Amino acid sequence: MPSADPRAHRLLEAYRGRPTDCTPVWLMRQAGRYQASYRALRQRVSFFELCRDPDLAAQVTVTAVEELGVDAAIIFSDILVPVVALGVGVELTEEGPRIAPPVRDRAAIEALRLFDPVEELPFLLEAIRRTNRALAGRVPLLGFAGAPLTLASYLVEGGHSRNFIQLKRLLFGDPESAHLLLDKLATMVVRHLRAQVEAGCHAVQVFDTWAGILAPDDYRELCLPHLQRIFAELEPLNVPRILFGTTTGSLLELLRDSGADVIGVDWRIDLAEARRRLGPRIAVQGNLDPCCLWLEEPALERRIRHVLEQAGPTPGYAFNLGHGVLPGTPPERVRFLVDTVHRLSARPSQTTR
Repeated sequence: MPSADPRAHRLLEAYRGRPTDCTPVWLMRQAGRYQASYRALRQRVSFFELCRDPDLAAQVTVTAVEELGVDAAIIFSDILVPVVALGVGVELTEEGPRIAPPVRDRAAIEALRLFDPVEELPFLLEAIRRTNRALAGRVPLLGFAGAPLTLASYLVEGGHSRNFIQLKRLLFGDPESAHLLLDKLATMVVRHLRAQVEAGCHAVQVFDTWAGILAPDDYRELCLPHLQRIFAELEPLNVPRILFGTTTGSLLELLRDSGADVIGVDWRIDLAEARRRLGPRIAVQGNLDPCCLWLEEPALERRIRHVLEQAGPTPGYAFNLGHGVLPGTPPERVRFLVDTVHRLSARPSQTTR
């Protein structure tokens, strides 16, 4: 495990509600197409080849930390990496991922095979170990997985969707089969995240990117039980457990009851309101609109200041975007964001307990 240097664990201390020397910041999709170093690497290898090469995945992870000055590393991978191990064909196209054939009936759901990540995803676990060696305790390392609903959306729709018609036909028309699928995916998520922590990750995040497609009653019935199971089974690992979704303003109280320690919110909700509704027990991260990173620096600084003011002085907050860094984002604006958050939120150093 990396050293317990307070600066290296600033993010973890913030999540646990302890004072830190400044607001920690890390950004979803830290490594990506907006970076020249990443684009140069992708000219030589495909996305999944990059994910499956421990040296390259570690290199990309560490390079993002060094270029941006963020307070946490995010292991380079993708939520669909473990889906391949379920026995499903996954292809990345210019239009996004394509699942062939889609999983749309009971027989296809029953055919999905659960697996041991140590055996099926050794490249990811080795990338985590190599990343920690390269970081040498400078910052904590985050692992992640997709939430059952979000993974199911890709499996059932066969890729990206605008209306999620096939997924909702399964969820509403055959809830028994839907729960079987979500339960299998929850088992996979638990195994996947547990293996990442055992390999060296210091916190884990569950991405329920498409949580907002459901009404609150449907989310409560169909999704919440599986999230509660995931976070309950991860609790003995004693690491911060983060849940992130988009368009979740109507779901915050349900997300609060999921068992996660941290809830990430997007820019569609006032951050002060989110903190009030989630309550003092839940840490929060968010929520700058990624498109603000195209603003000139004075305007961007005003946006950053506004987010910090909404977050307030209460511990248990980490600055983040409301979604990932977008392709084409000026890299110098990303670094400016990180430096500005640190500068505007700086306070006297605290001794961690």
